[in-house]
Amino acid sequence: MTQQNEFKVFGLTMTKMTIGYGLMLILWGAGFSIGSKSFTSWIPSILGAPILISGLLAYKVPAKRKVWMHVAVLFGLLGFVGGFRFFKGLGSDAGLFGKPKAAASQLMLLITGAVYTVSCIRSFIWARKNRAEAQD
Repeated sequence: MTQQNEFKVFGLTMTKMTIGYGLMLILWGAGFSIGSKSFTSWIPSILGAPILISGLLAYKVPAKRKVWMHVAVLFGLLGFVGGFRFFKGLGSDAGLFGKPKAAASQLMLLITGAVYTVSCIRSFIWARKNRAEAQD
């Protein structure tokens, strides 16, 4: 049985997934901010920028990949935690129907932030386990 060299999710290395996730967040925020007067509509883009930059740096400087991936997961975790605001909207008078774009962005951050953060944690565990096996 051959051992893979890198942890993969959805067929992507975590570095490529990070670059893609950062880009997706930036595009989502920009798309939802068209016609919006609210600064908060840019939150996905604001979180996506450091994730994208960290992913690009992890790709370009493999010796520092561990550092940059930890920076990226920090911002992914912030997105996940921020996504819990979706549930606050369920209890308000405006609810989901008052601000559907905001609710969609919050739910997207909750779900994708969870998937990304869990994937990063699994990759960190995988890397540590494989590093320990390589030393044996």
